[in-house]
Amino acid sequence: MDEPPEEQFDDASIGGQLRRAREARGLSLDDVASQTRIPVRHLQHVEQEEWDALPAVTYCVGFVRAYANMVGLDGAELSRQLRDRIGGTRTRAATPDYYEPADPARVPPKSLAIIAAALAALLILGYLIWRSTLGGPDEPIPGVPPAEQAAPSAQQQAPAPPAPAASVAGQPVMLRATGEVWLRVSDGGAALFEGILMPGQVYQVPPQAQAPMLRTGRPQMLRVGIGGRDLGPLEPVERTVDNVSLRAEELARRGQAQPVPAPQPPTP
Repeated sequence: MDEPPEEQFDDASIGGQLRRAREARGLSLDDVASQTRIPVRHLQHVEQEEWDALPAVTYCVGFVRAYANMVGLDGAELSRQLRDRIGGTRTRAATPDYYEPADPARVPPKSLAIIAAALAALLILGYLIWRSTLGGPDEPIPGVPPAEQAAPSAQQQAPAPPAPAASVAGQPVMLRATGEVWLRVSDGGAALFEGILMPGQVYQVPPQAQAPMLRTGRPQMLRVGIGGRDLGPLEPVERTVDNVSLRAEELARRGQAQPVPAPQPPTP
């Protein structure tokens, strides 16, 4: 960087003092610029006391303070002298403002932002996949033998026409969850199963149960199956039910007694 001609400086001036201190330390204007983050062109204006070429009075004062402190002078005193000298009477030259561009070393590269976005997308995708595996049809139900947990392949089946109660006596009874549902199955007061079924899980009533009874708070989430026939939800609405017989013939009678909801007109 070429230094300004010697005759342009007054060693007694603020700019001259700064220049002498800089040269005494063996520093160039580039060295001062790298330390103070002040562009070299502004430092040249400061040393030549071309205050009208700088953006504003506050910039002039700030540049002088930072420059002076960097070269070992009293920045507060020199900046005070400058403010007393030019104050608010300085007329700024009709030149555009120049500001130091952002340091590229401090700006994250675009590739880093792309990598971060890709990692975030992968994390979200992994979370969604993990959530989709919770409570799947293959998840075992604690306390129920594996042979009694076979879930039907279809997630939603239309209920079969009600079968006569006498014709289903002794056939296997299964409860399939269409949503998360807590239930308790007991036989003669002894608990056969108590827990939560996740969507798609199935509980089969043990064939040796004499008088199995059900308690749940979400009967609409349990579809009843008897001998492979889907009788639909235990009840159409959410409410607490207790002492519901799970014998095949009783469930068949219950299904026959359930009112069939009227079809709803399509939403416009």
